[in-house]
Amino acid sequence: MNRQKRESMRIAMVIALFLAFISLFPYYYILLQSFTPWTEVDTSMVPKRLCLDSYVYLMTNGGSANRMMWIRSMFNSIFVSTVSTAISMVTGLLVAYAMTKIKFGGAKLIYNLILFQMFFPTIILLVPQYMLLRPLVNNYLGLIIPYTISLWGILMYHNYFKALPSDIFESARIDGASEFRIAFTIAFPICRTISIIVFLSIFLGRWSELMWDMLMAPKLQMQTLNVLITTQFKPMGNLPGPLYAASVILTFPVLILFMAFSRYFKQGISMQFK
Repeated sequence: MNRQKRESMRIAMVIALFLAFISLFPYYYILLQSFTPWTEVDTSMVPKRLCLDSYVYLMTNGGSANRMMWIRSMFNSIFVSTVSTAISMVTGLLVAYAMTKIKFGGAKLIYNLILFQMFFPTIILLVPQYMLLRPLVNNYLGLIIPYTISLWGILMYHNYFKALPSDIFESARIDGASEFRIAFTIAFPICRTISIIVFLSIFLGRWSELMWDMLMAPKLQMQTLNVLITTQFKPMGNLPGPLYAASVILTFPVLILFMAFSRYFKQGISMQFK
């Protein structure tokens, strides 16, 4: 029996390693090809030498007048994603705190409406959102406003606050603290772990957004990395090296976040399936 278990474990390990190799190979390939000389791109799995030609081309835009457009698009992505995430975390915290720790009529109705909205794909809201925010085209506000509320973030905070005892909040009210002060000085520090999970989920979702950014940022100076990669590599189709380099730049912040908060990723995935 023990021998059969060991054999089963070996087979399972081989299968797991094979699947891990298949899932990670595209990232390995993109990374290597981004450092490969242009004459050797897509010709071999392991380049004979490495260089920075593709990255230099991006940073200088091939010597054109818009040399800073990739740096600007990186700034746009970081700024929009960070601000959107910060605001949605604050709104999620306040809404969840109000529904769980403040007694008022309609709290259950609001909760049910939030659950109801999550059954619908977000794509159906694309047209009405665009019609409402059309005056904010090529404006940071137009890129940020639709992402200032995260239904998933509200539910995560709601479930966390619901499990907390209300005594600590009642004590603060007796001492004269306002609800806003309680939310930010007591509730928020308590839920640091769940806040990191919410931050990672919302930030990565906003970072990878493409459709909305294409609608709201047609101007080159306002485009995020996703949009810039989509639009600029039509004329650069004969230069796959810079395309690989742009993909690496787009993935780099996600990789840094994953390495820094990998254990919180695991907690977030486990909490979603509870």
